[in-house]
Amino acid sequence: MPTLIHQRVRDCRAGEYPKTICRLSSGWVVLGDVQFLPGYSLLLPDPVVADPNQMDEATRKTFFYEMSLLGDAILSATDAVRVNYEILGNQEPALHAHVFPRFEDEPEELRLKPVWFYDWEAARPFDPERDRPIMEAIREYLLASGNAE
Repeated sequence: MPTLIHQRVRDCRAGEYPKTICRLSSGWVVLGDVQFLPGYSLLLPDPVVADPNQMDEATRKTFFYEMSLLGDAILSATDAVRVNYEILGNQEPALHAHVFPRFEDEPEELRLKPVWFYDWEAARPFDPERDRPIMEAIREYLLASGNAE
């Protein structure tokens, strides 16, 4: 069953997805649709699979390592104090890892809660001009690590 993740991976491969940051060996790093937490990114596996259990051992290890490397890149590119990693797949049944920077200055009522408590509808959407510097900083970090194309 094709999903939004399948479409986004196809668009990344074609060079047509404006939120694409770079290609890693396990998949594509893209900026999130909304940026209520600046630097929020995702790792989309290529090829797309339903869940990590469908990956062979080497691919699975690479995906999870590169997900954590993306977290390092986000920490480097932002003033985040930590990173949250989430893989859900309930609404979009294709593997994709959310990598959320968390900040000391988040609203007190949200700072220690999962990001799903934020008002996603009211969040600032991706803006290619405003978000370009953070995308470039994440890309540069991943390129310097030797893991990005």
